[in-house]
Parts: sequence; structure tokens; C-alpha cells
Amino acid sequence: MKILMNIRWAAFTILIGATALPAQELTTIERWNADRAIVFDAADITLSELQWQARPLVVFADTPNDPNFQQQIDLLLARMEELALRDVIVLTDTDPAAMSNLRTQLRPRGFMLALLAKDGTVAFRKPFPWDVREISRSIDKMPLRDQEIRDRRDLNQ
Repeated sequence: MKILMNIRWAAFTILIGATALPAQELTTIERWNADRAIVFDAADITLSELQWQARPLVVFADTPNDPNFQQQIDLLLARMEELALRDVIVLTDTDPAAMSNLRTQLRPRGFMLALLAKDGTVAFRKPFPWDVREISRSIDKMPLRDQEIRDRRDLNQ
């Protein structure tokens, strides 16, 4: 079991590390638009650059070894395409000592999952892992998401 967790964590860290390799000059939004399956480190992000562009889904933990954190990342990575359809950008913060901007604003205690709307308001906070299906349902109930669906439907007609 421990080997499986180490392999899973190695794959996750490679995924995050890969975001820093190509084109350092690109903004976060440009990198995210190029590959919406990227998981970003919250320390590198400010909410103002994401406003009206993406819905930040922030996964906090006090350590990357937190079982809730690992379970949440597994759930998200398994269905990233569903999140991408809803303009969700996944951010992680596992270093409480760094006091990132997001950690300062959202004030997590241990593990926390938080979804922010495109306008920057907090849509929900959860103290336990949530499945992508539940996250998607919450997003689909938002008025702006309803408008996005209608706009896309009108474009296809």
C-alpha cells in the first residue's frame, strides 16, 4: 500500500513539476488554457489573475502525506476533463508555514477543499474529500454556469 501511495505521489509531483518547465513567461491562465489537466501550486497564484477566467478549486493540507489530501487529489485527477468543462483550475497548498495568499484569505485548518466562483467569492468549503460528481453538481447550480451553458447552446445552433 505504501508503495502505491509513493508512486501516486511521485506522479502528482511530476505533474506539478511539469508546469514549471515549459515557457516560464506564460501566465497562469495561458498555461492552464494550454493544458487544463495541470494542478497548480497555490503559492504561485493570485486570485485576481483568475477572476472571471476560472473557478479555483483549492485543496489545502498541512502536509502532502495527509490521507484526505491524497484521496482528494486521486478523485480530481481521475476526472479532470469534467472539471475542465466547468472552467475549474485545481490549486494545492500543503505548506502552512509559507502562508500563501490563498491560505491567508481562506484560513484552512488542516485539510480543506474550497471552491471559489469566477467572481472570487467562496462557493463552498469542505473539511473532507469530495467526489468530482458532487463538485460538478455544485458548480452546475451556479447562475453564471447556467448562463455559460445557455451561451454555448446558442452558439451551437
